Amino acid sequence: MEGGASNIHEYTVTELSGALKRTVEDAFGFVRVRAEISGLKRAGSGHVYLALKDDKAVIDGVMWRGTAQKLSFRPEDGLEVICTGKLTTYPGRSKYQIVIERMEPAGVGALMALLEERKRKLAAEGLFATERKRPLPYLPHIIGVVTSPTGAVIRDIMHRLRDRFPTHVLLWPVLVQGETAAAQIAAAIRGFNALSSDGKIPRPDLLIVARGGGSLEDLWAFNEEEVARAAAESEIPLISAVGHETDTTLIDYVSDRRAPTPTAAAEIAVPVRSELIAYIEDQERRIKRSLTRSISDRRERLAGLARGLRDPNSLIAEKVQHLDHLDSRLRQSVQNGLALKKQQFASVDAKLRPQILSRSITQYEERVGNLVRRMNMSVSVKRERAADQLAASGRLLESLSFKRVLKRGYVIVWDEEGRPVSSIKGAEAGRQVALEFMDGRAGAIISSGESSEPKKQKKKSTAKPAKTPEQGSLL
Repeated sequence: MEGGASNIHEYTVTELSGALKRTVEDAFGFVRVRAEISGLKRAGSGHVYLALKDDKAVIDGVMWRGTAQKLSFRPEDGLEVICTGKLTTYPGRSKYQIVIERMEPAGVGALMALLEERKRKLAAEGLFATERKRPLPYLPHIIGVVTSPTGAVIRDIMHRLRDRFPTHVLLWPVLVQGETAAAQIAAAIRGFNALSSDGKIPRPDLLIVARGGGSLEDLWAFNEEEVARAAAESEIPLISAVGHETDTTLIDYVSDRRAPTPTAAAEIAVPVRSELIAYIEDQERRIKRSLTRSISDRRERLAGLARGLRDPNSLIAEKVQHLDHLDSRLRQSVQNGLALKKQQFASVDAKLRPQILSRSITQYEERVGNLVRRMNMSVSVKRERAADQLAASGRLLESLSFKRVLKRGYVIVWDEEGRPVSSIKGAEAGRQVALEFMDGRAGAIISSGESSEPKKQKKKSTAKPAKTPEQGSLL
């Protein structure tokens, strides 16, 4: 047996790979395959790499740049196509693949058809309606993240949150791919919503459901109906960040906000802390300017109202009282300040020269004396102004007094109730009145309310003169 084995030709790996390559290419030089696209990737070189699959098998495929540029449609995962090309092998990885020379669509793939059916069903129930979407909190204190604990997604989210606005993050670890992934994701969303706000584990203010990019099969867990319904039922605002910007899953339609990437979800979740601080500082400056301007306006208005006050004596008295109070406070403040300084000087007495201390006290005394003299002068000036205004007001009042009219020979007629009689209708015959002259009053009886000339008095009346009514006010 050993002798027979030694007669078999020995191949090198390269020779064996080349022989396999020639055999495959000779046997399948031109083939036509109907399959569904999966895991499509576009390289920077322009080549397209993908997998063609049916329900039982998968074969890798490659489309060179020139062929890809000639396509009349854009191939996507889940799309059923008919590909024409040749089979070959890739010796570097011991794999066989089809080099696609022509591709045409063959209809919507099974996965895409299922996805469209679910979209129509959920849309008909109103789960995609805009009015159902809740606004996101501006600055959430706690963010709940549903994703894999070992992937790069959670690291990207945490890194972005630290850069923008550090906040507390709760991670609910789940599988993001596989048969049990959908059930775990739905349970995580409902689990976060079931937390109590004052429980041992606090309830998040915002949820992020995230996963990195992948093929349609890789992201299929987020197209499951139970995941979409759990997201729609969530009372906590939810951001979906599944795949890359071009990837769209059912959870994106029912979530309150869709982020193109997990990093973008972190940017949507929190503001930039430095920008927020700058905004607050700007608002603070604007408020201070507004308050300063408002206080200045009110001071000017108060000064205008003060100039229009009619009682200068009261105004001056209040000001004098205020100045006296300030003077008392100033004196007390100076005394307290001097006492404080003396205490401070006493504590460092060894470090000070008596001449310096004496000079400082003299300067403070001079400043205080100057301030007191200036206040006394100000009070004197205000008193003189107030006295002048009061004298002017007295002269104006005197010029408007009715007694100046009596000096010119006029008389005021008062009735028994002390009211002035200004009309002939009130001058009834036999009515007692009082006549007020410039230098006093005299009683009288009206003889007639019609005649303008008085009749001669035959007999001196013994009637007592009418009681002089009290003088009324013309004002």
